[in-house]
Amino acid sequence: MIAAKPNSLVARLSAPPIPSVVAWSREYKGEKGPLIDLSQAVPGYPAHPEMLRLLAEAAGQQAMTGYGPIEGEPLLRKTYAAHLAALYGAELSAGNIHITAGCNQAFMCAAIALAGAGDTVALTNPFYFNHDTTLSMLGIGRRLVDCAAAGGFLPDPRSAEAALAAGAKMLAVVTPNNPTGAVYPPSLLHELFVLCRKYGAWLILDETYRDFLGEDYGRPHSLLSEPDWEDTLVLLYSFSKSFCIPGHRLGAITAGPKLIAEIAKVMDNMQICAPRSAQIAVASALPALADWRAGNRLEIARRADALRQVFSGLPDWKIGAIGAYFAFVRHPHADRSSSEVAEKLAREAGIVCLPGAYFGEGQERYLRLAFANADVGSIGLLSERLR
Repeated sequence: MIAAKPNSLVARLSAPPIPSVVAWSREYKGEKGPLIDLSQAVPGYPAHPEMLRLLAEAAGQQAMTGYGPIEGEPLLRKTYAAHLAALYGAELSAGNIHITAGCNQAFMCAAIALAGAGDTVALTNPFYFNHDTTLSMLGIGRRLVDCAAAGGFLPDPRSAEAALAAGAKMLAVVTPNNPTGAVYPPSLLHELFVLCRKYGAWLILDETYRDFLGEDYGRPHSLLSEPDWEDTLVLLYSFSKSFCIPGHRLGAITAGPKLIAEIAKVMDNMQICAPRSAQIAVASALPALADWRAGNRLEIARRADALRQVFSGLPDWKIGAIGAYFAFVRHPHADRSSSEVAEKLAREAGIVCLPGAYFGEGQERYLRLAFANADVGSIGLLSERLR
C-alpha cells in the first residue's frame, strides 16, 4: 500500500507562527506580574458600541443569510470608494473596489490573479510572513528586496529594481510596515511605482495600518492620481484594525475595473463572497465612527511614545523602527537566536512577542513587538522585565 501524501508545497511550511509563540507563554508562572501579549496585531481596546449594534442589526436580517455579490455589497463598495477618493483626492468608484474576507485573503486573491506557479514575486526583507507563505504554497518564487536597518528598514530602490529586472511579476510592500512599523515616504512609494511601471510589473501596496499614521501625516501617497495607475497599482486594506472587528474578516482591494473582474473569478472559487452582515455594518460605521477612529489613532500614538520611553532607559536594546502597530527591536543577546530570546521572554518574563527570524533572512537580532495590543500602563511594565 502506498500512503497518500499532502501537497508538498503546503507540507514544507512551518506551523502557523502565532499559536506556537502563544504556547510558550503557557509556561509563564506569573512571577513578574500579568502576561503582556505583544504577539498578534489585534486592537488593544474594544469595538465601539455602535459598531456592535450595527453588526447585530445586520446579522439579524433574513436577507443576509443568502449569498451576496462576489465583488462585495454595493453599498460598502460605494462608501469605501468615496472614503478613498476623499483621502487621496482621486477619482474612484465602486467599480474600483472588491471586498474580501480580510486582508490576507485580499493578498491571496491578488497574488493568484497576477502571478502563477513558476513566476517570481518580490517581497521586502523583512516581510510579512503570510505574504511569504501564500506565495510558497502557490508555487510562486520569491526574490527579496533589501531593507537595511541602517536605512530605517525602508526598501532599497536599487535592490527593488534588480528584482524587477530579473523578472519579478509584482512587488509587494506593506506600509506602515509589518513587522517593522516603518512608514514608507510618499516619494519612495512613487519611486517604486515608477520602477514597477518601467518593468511592466504590479505594485501591491498593503495599507492595512494606514489609519494609524500620525495625525498630521497627510496623504500617504499620490499614486491614485498617476495617469493609468490601474495598469500598475493594487491597494490592499483591512477594516479589522480600525473598527476592532478582526473576527468578522473584512478587507478590500482597490484596483482597475479590469483587474477587479479577474479577482472576482478567484473569489468565486475561494469564498463566493465576503461576510455580508459585516459589510452592511461597516458601510454605516465608516462615516459614523470617523471621530472615534481618530481618537484611537491618538491612543496608538500614546502607546508608541510609551514604548519609546521604555527603550530610552534600556541602553542594551534598540528600536530599529517603530510606527502604527509595531516596533522592530534589536535585542542584546548576540549569541542567541531570536526564537531563543522570544521563548525565554515568554516563559520567564511574561512578554509574548515574535522572533525576527519569522520575517525573513538576517533578522535574528530582532523581535517584533505589536505594542498596539497593550495599554500604556502595561507597556511601562516592560522596563523592569527587560533588564
